[in-house]
Amino acid sequence: MEITGFGIAVAIFIAITLGVGLLSGRLVKDSGKRLIVAGKSLPLAMVGTMLAAQAVDGNSSLGNVALVFEFGFWAGAVIPLGLGLCLFITAVFYAKPLNKMAMITLPDFYFRRYGNAAEGISGVLMIISFLVLVAGNLAASGFILNTVFGIDYFWGILISSLVVVAYTTAGGLFASAYTNLFQVYLAIGAFWAGFLFFAGGFSGTPWDTIYNSAPPEFLDLSGLFDIANGALINWGAILALGLGDIVALDFMERVFSAQSPKTARNGSLMGGALTIFTVVPTSMLGIVAVYYLPGDTLPDLALPLLATDHMPFAIGAAILMGVIGASMSTASGGLLAISSVISRNMISRIIRKRWLGKPSTDDRTLLVITRLVIIPMMAGGTILGYLIPAPGIYLILAFDIVFAGAFAPLTLGLFWKKANMPAAIASLLIGSSLRLFFFFTMPEEWAGLDTMIPPVISFIAFFIVALATQGRYPGKLRHDVRDYVPPEEDVILGEDLKHFKESTPGV
Repeated sequence: MEITGFGIAVAIFIAITLGVGLLSGRLVKDSGKRLIVAGKSLPLAMVGTMLAAQAVDGNSSLGNVALVFEFGFWAGAVIPLGLGLCLFITAVFYAKPLNKMAMITLPDFYFRRYGNAAEGISGVLMIISFLVLVAGNLAASGFILNTVFGIDYFWGILISSLVVVAYTTAGGLFASAYTNLFQVYLAIGAFWAGFLFFAGGFSGTPWDTIYNSAPPEFLDLSGLFDIANGALINWGAILALGLGDIVALDFMERVFSAQSPKTARNGSLMGGALTIFTVVPTSMLGIVAVYYLPGDTLPDLALPLLATDHMPFAIGAAILMGVIGASMSTASGGLLAISSVISRNMISRIIRKRWLGKPSTDDRTLLVITRLVIIPMMAGGTILGYLIPAPGIYLILAFDIVFAGAFAPLTLGLFWKKANMPAAIASLLIGSSLRLFFFFTMPEEWAGLDTMIPPVISFIAFFIVALATQGRYPGKLRHDVRDYVPPEEDVILGEDLKHFKESTPGV
């Protein structure tokens, strides 16, 4: 292993991240709810920053550059565009009503609206999708450490995993909140500094020379309109991230953590604006890589190699620190979200309360179980990230899964009074099964339709089943988020009931 200036900078950054994350554990105070959603107490600056950090991660930076390097501008740019669009849509339609419901996990919504079966199915889909997300960000971290330390990729991903486990277990969402405050702004600033270094001609090569080195189809609008140049795939990615990411455990975890519905909405707007602000620099660095790097370069190493070999030390080091910080942050958020769904929805409510007929676990027990579950979930994400390292593709695949089946029940459950349990189950099963079927059967030339068709069928199935079963399973007569008051007997959500009533006049 060779220690360079880049290696020292990254090592110090990781140590600071770990230290801040561990210290934030003091804020958890033996509370599972504080570990998972920071006690629903976070202000606008933290909520907006955390949402941006979940979007500006290793997938949407390192993965973005890799996809642009290999396939062209739009192949990578769709990632931050889709994620920014998602946060804007969340702000307009979803953030306020979901925050008012005072939930701990997103499957809590499916339970309150549709019951245990929908809660369980949606929870399984979200766990699968977020294991993929965690794997992608661990892969991004592994590539950075592989580059700066000259160590094997296996050791890079393992080191990243151990650091993330340590501070996630200690501080939970508080750890993300405080580490994100210096991680995300460093990353965004570094991306712009790197892009402007080349665009301004400071590299010694005129920008026109760099820009024109890429094939014309890499830069024109054919990536959005020409099927032969990946238009279907690119639009599928925008829809999967722009709509499917609304059903994202980590995004909604942060929406739930906001101290008020207004803060949740404004935080989503802030996160979306910061994400869109990264589209140009990160995607154009992929075009820069086309000029500077050999064509046979491993795409996932394009950004690390640009940073270490073709940028000033300060900018290159900042980019590497920003990417690894953002990757660890998203891996931490995803890991916490998965573990909370397993402990809260699967173990506490479905297994313990529904199957065994025992009371839900108390807040202290929820904390212990969530921390224990974090370890095997990280092991699974690490193994997947090591065996199939593909950060950019991972992100889109992760949200294809929930977009196909879980988006319709969430949206119609919020905004349509006739939404009911049979419709939700049909939508979850049909949409997800169809997406899996297309994974194996969709011709390569039609790739992208496998993302776009299942959610449409899922919505159609929801409407048909809901209308056909209204007699036996009528929807809400008065459809409003105030119908979803947490059950009094639920000891974990008992405190949330007070918060819910205080934030929702008239209850």
